[in-house]
Amino acid sequence: MDMQTIMNLILNFIDYRGSIVDGPGIRTVLFVQGCESRCEDCHNSNTWDINKGKSVPISDLVTEIRSQAFNKNLTISGGEPLLQIQAVLDLIRNLNDFSITLYTGFELEEVPKNLLDYLDYIKVGKYEKEKKCTAKEYVGSTNQQFINLRGDSDVRS
Repeated sequence: MDMQTIMNLILNFIDYRGSIVDGPGIRTVLFVQGCESRCEDCHNSNTWDINKGKSVPISDLVTEIRSQAFNKNLTISGGEPLLQIQAVLDLIRNLNDFSITLYTGFELEEVPKNLLDYLDYIKVGKYEKEKKCTAKEYVGSTNQQFINLRGDSDVRS
């Protein structure tokens, strides 16, 4: 690992069971802790309070994910991952052989370019209860977008 300083991520939970609703393929899902949006009817409201999370060194997370993830498809959700942008960047730089998807309530133009360079997919847009939908893959409301940043299907089996 090439980490010059030890960075921590405030974590809620990592689901290693395999999700088919959090991006293409079967994915491990990492839920970060902390979100200021507090969307009405949020399905992850337990991730809002950053003080209720567990602070984990990135090096430990990388080791755990590499040993526990049954494939190399990782979705980073929340909470709001961009509240911990530097820690998220450090994590995904050290998982550069993984297919990485990031879920954020921010709009695409608000996401730092240096983060986009490491992602395969991104879900953008704040959840809006009155625009709730189930027909659009990987999003909760019609204003949200799920974007393939690579233009291919680089999903690990």
